[in-house]
Amino acid sequence: MIDLDGIEEICNPSPSKIIMLVIDGLGGIPDPKTGYSELEVAKIPNLDRLARESACGRTVPILHGITPGSGPGHLSLFGYDPFKHFIGRGILEALGIEAFVGKSDVAARGNFCTVDADGLLVDRRAGRIPTEQSMGLCEAISSIDIPGVELSVLPVQDHRFVLVMSGDDLSDSLSETDPQILGKAPLEVTALSLDAQKTCNAVNRFIQRSTEVLHGRDQANMVLLRGFSMIPDLPSMATVYKLSPAAIAAYPMYRGLAQIVGMNVIKTGKTIDDEIDTLEKHINSHDFFYLHYKPADSAGEDGNFEAKVAALEEIDARIPRLLQLNPDVLVVAGDHATPSVLASHSWHPVPVLIRSRNTRGEGVNGFTEKTCLAGTLGTFPAKNLMLLVLSHAGKLSKYGP
Repeated sequence: MIDLDGIEEICNPSPSKIIMLVIDGLGGIPDPKTGYSELEVAKIPNLDRLARESACGRTVPILHGITPGSGPGHLSLFGYDPFKHFIGRGILEALGIEAFVGKSDVAARGNFCTVDADGLLVDRRAGRIPTEQSMGLCEAISSIDIPGVELSVLPVQDHRFVLVMSGDDLSDSLSETDPQILGKAPLEVTALSLDAQKTCNAVNRFIQRSTEVLHGRDQANMVLLRGFSMIPDLPSMATVYKLSPAAIAAYPMYRGLAQIVGMNVIKTGKTIDDEIDTLEKHINSHDFFYLHYKPADSAGEDGNFEAKVAALEEIDARIPRLLQLNPDVLVVAGDHATPSVLASHSWHPVPVLIRSRNTRGEGVNGFTEKTCLAGTLGTFPAKNLMLLVLSHAGKLSKYGP
């Protein structure tokens, strides 16, 4: 883990290159109707072949039984203890879109959502309205005036936006408004500490006024806010691991996270092909690349089994392009499971593989939840993955005399 004393002393810079492909929401569980998970149904010959050539196992994103958000799930993959280094979603989104956020500002991740006439949620994501539509809605609620607090409402992607609050004596110790279930009314924000009451009152006033502005719309007629957060101070991957790390991610939140942990965020396009194009152009500029793939998670959250299968097949078809770059280490991992049958993140262990010159295969016949269970890596905490990766890349020396 990045927090262990002595890790920095045994990390050594070297020319070996690492590509870590994170398939968001990679893991799943069997569909009760068929008995097979998305990975077991998908035609993924390239990932299956990689598994046969790699060290395989399964990662536990946080702890057994704990369902992680994408932020904690990614922090673990990068070697951080997600309980020690908690980062709210808001600041990740804000930095990901390159919004200016001061040290004393508070950011929140927002969703446009849809409620019925009784104020009950019928769609937490407002049908994933296009970004162009969100931009107009953000502009409409940006005009809301809250005494003592300056507000910025910035579009992110699809139904998502960022709320940034500036002012004196603000706090991010606030509860969230998303009940995470349909048929319930959005929650009122509550102060989680005595010094957060001013911010709490301002946020609830903003939500009330937003509802008034959006009233009368059939879709996207209310907002949900979560992940209230300020800029954290984390140890840098570049410093601790002695890496030159870079991030290539289409979605803003993951760019924000990469920036916080000390990666150079390289601008890219919106598709996985754009991301790989960017990787190919910059492969000689860094020795560690984090490449993010989102569609599998989105399909899983929508409860769309077939769409998640298609997303897995899409990324599988791009594996040969990654291999053509001849990385010394190729890692395929997931930040968490997003089973379509649950239509949400889950606590289940996630398949992982590490391919390097030190791996020759170990009898694992495919890249699924069940087959990776038989790999020599076993089932282990995701926060230990980076140490294994660095070892395979020859970037760790012996510890102790």
